[in-house]
Amino acid sequence: MANTKVIEQKQQLVDQIKEKIDSAKVIVVSDYRGIPVKDITGLRRKLLGDKSEFKIVKNTLLRRALEAAGFTQLNDHLNGPTGVLFGYGDPVAPVKTLVKFIAEVEKGEIKAGLVEKVAVDPKEITALSKLPPREALIAKVVGGFKSPLYGLVNVLNGNLRNLVYALNAIKEKKGEVK
Repeated sequence: MANTKVIEQKQQLVDQIKEKIDSAKVIVVSDYRGIPVKDITGLRRKLLGDKSEFKIVKNTLLRRALEAAGFTQLNDHLNGPTGVLFGYGDPVAPVKTLVKFIAEVEKGEIKAGLVEKVAVDPKEITALSKLPPREALIAKVVGGFKSPLYGLVNVLNGNLRNLVYALNAIKEKKGEVK
């Protein structure tokens, strides 16, 4: 009976991990070897502000959850101690936090990940961490739209201005003729 109870508990864990995979916008699998528990706790606190979490997961349970969710691309990277970052909001912010953390402690490494359900390698994850925040990217796009609009308004104003000058000149000429 204890055996079936253990199997049920593991199945519940797999189901919970699958739910996290389904709702996450970014998932990063990393090796946490050599990182003290207090540092990992500090990382978890930082990630709470980014609407994300860092979990230590058994490889077999994570593999089963990934297979249930349809993401077997990460199975090759599930060896050794595995920590998983689940990001539920902006995909860039938690990745930045994790990459910065690994650089600071000089231990651990990024193995692979999923960004918006697309498999990425460690180089792509590092490149993603160098992107500006979402708000800054939106501001750049809006600024890019705003500049041409100002130019168009100035051009249209210039034509109207020239028309007013021409009409004024005609009025003055007609005033001189009389």
